[in-house]
Amino acid sequence: MEYKTRLAFLKFSFCCFFAFSLFSFQLKAQNLRVEPPNWWIGMKMNNIQLLVHAEEISTYEPKLNYDGVEITKIYTADSPNYLFIDLLISENASPGSIEIQFIKKGTKNLVFDFELQSREKPAEDFVGFNHTDAIYLITPDRFANGNTKNDVVNDMRETVVNRDNNYARHGGDIQGIINHLDYISDMGFTSIWSSPLLTNDMESSSYHGYAITDFYEVDPRFGSLKLYKELSQKASKKGIGLIMDMVANHCGSEHWWMHDLPFEDWLNFQDVYQSKKELPTSNHRRTTNQDPYASNLDSKIMHEGWFVPSMPDLNQKNPFLAKYIIQNSIWWVETLQLHGIRQDTYPYPNKEFMSNWAGAIMTEYPNFNIVGEEWSTDQLVVGYWQQGQNNNDGYNSNLRSVMDFPMQMKIVQALNEGNDGWGNGLVKIYETLANDFYYPRPKDVMIFPDNHDMDRIFTQLNQDIDKTKMAVGLILSLPRTPQIYYGTEILMENSDKPGDHGLIRTDFPGGWKGDFQNAFTRKNLSDNQLDFQRFLKTILNFRKTSEAILEGKMVHFAPFDGIYPIFRIHQNEVVAVFLNTNEESRSLDLSKFEELNVNGFQFQDVLENTSFNWTKQLQLKPGFSMFTTKE
Repeated sequence: MEYKTRLAFLKFSFCCFFAFSLFSFQLKAQNLRVEPPNWWIGMKMNNIQLLVHAEEISTYEPKLNYDGVEITKIYTADSPNYLFIDLLISENASPGSIEIQFIKKGTKNLVFDFELQSREKPAEDFVGFNHTDAIYLITPDRFANGNTKNDVVNDMRETVVNRDNNYARHGGDIQGIINHLDYISDMGFTSIWSSPLLTNDMESSSYHGYAITDFYEVDPRFGSLKLYKELSQKASKKGIGLIMDMVANHCGSEHWWMHDLPFEDWLNFQDVYQSKKELPTSNHRRTTNQDPYASNLDSKIMHEGWFVPSMPDLNQKNPFLAKYIIQNSIWWVETLQLHGIRQDTYPYPNKEFMSNWAGAIMTEYPNFNIVGEEWSTDQLVVGYWQQGQNNNDGYNSNLRSVMDFPMQMKIVQALNEGNDGWGNGLVKIYETLANDFYYPRPKDVMIFPDNHDMDRIFTQLNQDIDKTKMAVGLILSLPRTPQIYYGTEILMENSDKPGDHGLIRTDFPGGWKGDFQNAFTRKNLSDNQLDFQRFLKTILNFRKTSEAILEGKMVHFAPFDGIYPIFRIHQNEVVAVFLNTNEESRSLDLSKFEELNVNGFQFQDVLENTSFNWTKQLQLKPGFSMFTTKE
């Protein structure tokens, strides 16, 4: 009995020792960070670079034994806690788990299982958004709360949900978007652009998503990577593509690497940051990208100055960071089967890097699309960034789509001012459209009435419904790629506090249990809200099937008497759009449009169940009108 007891005790002790050793190893392995965590076979980018972070990892030697995959180079950083490993993945490699061992004499090996996966579809099948799409922009925290259990994550820095505070988290999430895909589809939208859903573990105002603290993690208050994939898959089944909002310019000040920066030049003005001195902020002089007379000082402060102190400015001239950002973007495209990318603050990073970034993505996915944010109201500045532009400095952005801030501004100005004077009112829209000759592809330019960073269009137009209809209707009629911000369909506005971002990003009614109004079901909406929702839905769904709007040529006539006529023509389909800024109906002499050869055509009113023959006169009501020959 004594022998058996001792034997049992020894077995127990060994098991405890083994369990403790395994626990210690696993604990240490858990602190081993490898990014990207996986890759795919058959990629054009088959030479990838792993960022590895762990305590004293530079004193370890990485090794692997996997057919078709080899380590070609190993780099140390300024911090001893990083390794950068170049992997070459050959065409002969098979999917599987690659055990990467980190070996150090006198200590236990660290192990990471790097997944090599098969692609779900070939690169050519990643078809990006284009002018045939209508894009619905969503701020997820303010759209719908589909899962109240993830509202608060206790181990994160911001743990308060307060819908009465415009800058606190409100609880909207990925599940909330999934729950309302039918609504989005029925409205007539074919793409969703969501502001960033990656982890923003910041002390406050983390709801907006633009201060990313982990580029490979979905913020748990929004959901999980699995749920993000589910959103993409379910949206795709409904004919809705997913556009991801990416940020190459900066990260959040609580990003995990901010506590242990790999290189002395990982950030712009890193020495100033580390000495805790006052940081230079960007002068926002974006024209230094094109200006042949720009001083080096202005250019440096523009590109290297921090956007705000809570968003460290990344130095894309560091080759390891540059590769990290490019790989991260491709990883998300492949992981989520994306329909496109919207790149935040496009002209702020190093512009040579941005060309390489866009070029790498478009090389991998030749039918893909990326739109860059250049918040300039000058078409010369915006057009500089579109691929195919014949720039004097020879710069090629590789960027297919840009954002039409110039047209957005002119539409608002035109509708808010009278038509007295040679260049006032509707003429501003007419002349701005005349400048489309400058864009290599006007259809790829993204037009919008408003977005998450500017006053709601209903506010910009002084809460005038007719003007808002003219603005939105015009935008959906032009040879452009249109984007509509959530809530525009029910006249959401921020007139109480113009410029207030928290109020601009108001909760969408019905997205929370107990909401008095529900825009999804139309419960308790006002007559004006119901009317505008019907208006937008009608035009969006008509646009989806109108070859004249999607592919037709455009002919416009110089505004006269407060009226602006625009025609879209494709084969036998003609769409006639009129903006009438007068307060009363006007009798329109149709002989003005004789060159279009539509005399005698039967036209239907897209917004009302009426029709007329195009002969001599048309009684044109105030506001927006759209007629079509399409039956």
